Amino acid sequence: MQLDLADLRILRHMEQNGRITNQELADAVGLSPSACLRRVKLLEERGVIAGYRCIVDPQHIGLEFEALVQITLRPDVEGWHEKFLEALQNWPEVIEARIVTGGANYMLTVRARNLAHYSDFIINELYQAPAVMSIHSNIVLKTIKRDNSLLDLVKKTS
Repeated sequence: MQLDLADLRILRHMEQNGRITNQELADAVGLSPSACLRRVKLLEERGVIAGYRCIVDPQHIGLEFEALVQITLRPDVEGWHEKFLEALQNWPEVIEARIVTGGANYMLTVRARNLAHYSDFIINELYQAPAVMSIHSNIVLKTIKRDNSLLDLVKKTS
């Protein structure tokens, strides 16, 4: 979908405040409320707006430990990919999972209460998964940038 300037303004305001009312949004982007609502609905229908959610601060709910974990599987095990994906669905500690290139097959973002919780997850869950050959963990000491806005990149590349 080709986005025009009005769409981009709508998206920018909604990224900054997902709870903005349609009237406030229309005023901010210079559209009538009905035109603004039509555009938002179209952005939703076309999948540009993928959803709405509340962002919970992990520190405030006791999940202070974060690690980036590279997983390499043994490709000689039949159904290794499918078996790993099935096991992955049962691990609430894994908040993000990606298939990657390079030396590993997967990159996981893992959250835990503390090092003991993380260690228990690695030993009793991850190492027990079918076909796991190696696990390489990078413990996050501090997040220095977390910008969820893709619009700056779109603006830069267009």
